[in-house]
Amino acid sequence: MLLCLTAARGIVGSMIDRIGILGAGAWGTALAVAAGRAGRAVRLQAHELALARAIETERCNERYLPGIRIPSCILATANVTTAVEGADAVLLACPAQHLRDVLRVAVAGWRPGVPAIICAKGIEQKTGVLLGQVVEQILPGVPVCVLSGPSFAAEVAREMPTALTLASAEASLRHALPEALGTPTLRIYSSDDVVGAQVGGAIKNVIAIACGIIVGRRFGDNARAALITRGLAEMARLAAALGARPETLTGLTGLGDLVLTCNAMQSRNFSLGVALGEGRALADVLGERITVAEGVHTAAVAVQLAAGLHVDMPICTAVDAVLNRGADLDGTIEGLLARPRKAEVFAA
Repeated sequence: MLLCLTAARGIVGSMIDRIGILGAGAWGTALAVAAGRAGRAVRLQAHELALARAIETERCNERYLPGIRIPSCILATANVTTAVEGADAVLLACPAQHLRDVLRVAVAGWRPGVPAIICAKGIEQKTGVLLGQVVEQILPGVPVCVLSGPSFAAEVAREMPTALTLASAEASLRHALPEALGTPTLRIYSSDDVVGAQVGGAIKNVIAIACGIIVGRRFGDNARAALITRGLAEMARLAAALGARPETLTGLTGLGDLVLTCNAMQSRNFSLGVALGEGRALADVLGERITVAEGVHTAAVAVQLAAGLHVDMPICTAVDAVLNRGADLDGTIEGLLARPRKAEVFAA
């Protein structure tokens, strides 16, 4: 029997019963576990065949989400087409920079009208477009949604209270998807600002690296609070320039995610920044990891995007300079502190 019969099984009534998930990293696996608890039938696609087999036989994903039991109603596969065939909705949880290639394979099994729910956070580096645009280019006509907000995968998988936002231009999906995926411990709000939700999720990773550097350099809590606040202003400015509502960035997909990511070593981006602030080399830190810190990829493309839109993003520019242009860390920080004083405006 494919449906997980749990205490959350009372969440019924939507037409979305079969969920495909592309990407079996920590977040994709956690979402699979949550969807299973909500009573959905789940097919989870892993890039590595060995991982798919381990999930099927051992009911765990010790590589990316250790210590979590994966319910038997979640079927694992290494085949992208198999994961999306017959699905009522597909969650896109693969790394942002691999999304286009994954979708090119998925298109063969994608049924018309099945929504694509972006769960990755980033901007495509080689094109400078948001992930929603990637979906639209590969799957024209498919409804594009975004599921985002402050969420560490392990906490979601362990049924710790979490709130997310589901953004969609279609009112029916803003109702049906939270109904299908929500559980007593996973509360999903709705929004119609698809662009704003994407900008918040992408740029907060860059700001988190900057906050980690502040901590690694032992500059104190005052500096971190200031950086979070000014980072939020940068996010809102870019969102507005792309046609989003700046106030979206004060919600879960903006401020909420930013606060979480900038204050916990669970965050891959924040912990990477801490290591850089302590004097470690970027290549050494990345070489030790099996997971992706999306902010490393996002920094350069975000700065390029902002420049084309004439949006001032000094914190993101500084992070890009340190990560990608060999800039001296202390000199870059001094340059930020020496910027001309001006009035505080949230989204000018």
